[in-house]
Amino acid sequence: MPIPVGTPAVDRTLLRDDVYRRLRDAIVDGTFRPGEQLRDGELAEWLGVSRTPVREALLRLGASGLVVALPGRSTTVSAIDIQVVRDAKDVVAAMHELAVRQVTSRLTEDHVARMREANRRFAAAVASGDVTTALDADEELHKIPVTALGNRALEAVLERFDPLIRRAERLRFGVEGPTSVTRHDQLITLIEAGDANAAAALAFDTWHSLPADDTP
Repeated sequence: MPIPVGTPAVDRTLLRDDVYRRLRDAIVDGTFRPGEQLRDGELAEWLGVSRTPVREALLRLGASGLVVALPGRSTTVSAIDIQVVRDAKDVVAAMHELAVRQVTSRLTEDHVARMREANRRFAAAVASGDVTTALDADEELHKIPVTALGNRALEAVLERFDPLIRRAERLRFGVEGPTSVTRHDQLITLIEAGDANAAAALAFDTWHSLPADDTP
């Protein structure tokens, strides 16, 4: 398993969550590829931590479907399963629909301005083919209503299932980018107008319409 070099050690004040997020992001961004074996000792050395938080993170990643762990055997990055991605889309779309419907009337001009700025960066990244920046901006945009709502249960569901979609989405980057820019603009306009039902419907469709049938 090739370990990336030059990555700073994890902040020990947030050890467990940081280790989980670092490993999750490394799987989502393709640093660790489907089928690749993950060895807790090597991961611990890479992150500058003991094996315990790494093992705990791998258990959480297994529950999310990003890794496959066999008792007494190796842990590997899971393959991208089309049905799993479809199921995750159903759940994630419903959560974003709920968040937008409930929070639209409470979003401020600052929230709207931040969403527009995130979409501007997303559009620029799509135009330049910068996958990482585009997906980061897309995530930032959609997290604004979710964070403003403050529903911890909803956030927990998204944290579990969103990475499954993001990993597949990364492999298909460029197919849906320009359409997503337009959808984002429409979503922001509806939120700004206070049309919660229409904004919620568009939020659902934005996530639910992401292609999965031909995901590699």
